[in-house]
Amino acid sequence: MTRFGASALSDADLLALLLRNGMKGKDAVMLGRELVGKFGSLRGILAAGPRELQAVKGLGSAKIASILAASEMAKRQLGQEIRGKSYARDPEAVVNYLTVSLRDLKREVFKVLFLDKGNRILDEKDLFHGTVDEAAVHPREVVRAALELHATALILVHNHPSGRIQPSPEDREITRRIQSACQTVGIKVLDHIIVGDNQFFSFNEHGLLA
Repeated sequence: MTRFGASALSDADLLALLLRNGMKGKDAVMLGRELVGKFGSLRGILAAGPRELQAVKGLGSAKIASILAASEMAKRQLGQEIRGKSYARDPEAVVNYLTVSLRDLKREVFKVLFLDKGNRILDEKDLFHGTVDEAAVHPREVVRAALELHATALILVHNHPSGRIQPSPEDREITRRIQSACQTVGIKVLDHIIVGDNQFFSFNEHGLLA
């Protein structure tokens, strides 16, 4: 890697550097190849949870911690890149970040991006976990978080672990309710994005925002 750069390494080689060593009868590169075979790709490995990794013989707590840390660092780096960016000027970067951070989650997460008057991203928060419905998502919590951050606009985001991106009736209803709650305090909902498997659905692009 020092001579040719990290891009010259195979996926198994990169994993070997993370793992540092293998186990009896299997070096780090061989263990890296086994992981790629088991999970299908680097994406599959980095999306795996602790329990899935613990099931792999040869992965102790230190190796698992290294893999989880690498995954989290990649997500945080993308998240830091979108802070302060104008959503209107660079929506692709925002959507790419949302896709990478949400596409492989095993349960639904309802995230909100908070924007200022210039539509620059101030912050993001995961507000709810589980099925997105009227019982789980409370518009007043969304409004409260927006007021605390002095946000003037929001982008609602959640994932569909099934990979499908078409909005459900519940998705449409909670969007309407949050819009209604935000309008009372002068906050605009710019979009509601549903993330699936390497694809997304935009309420705004499909004319579903009132």
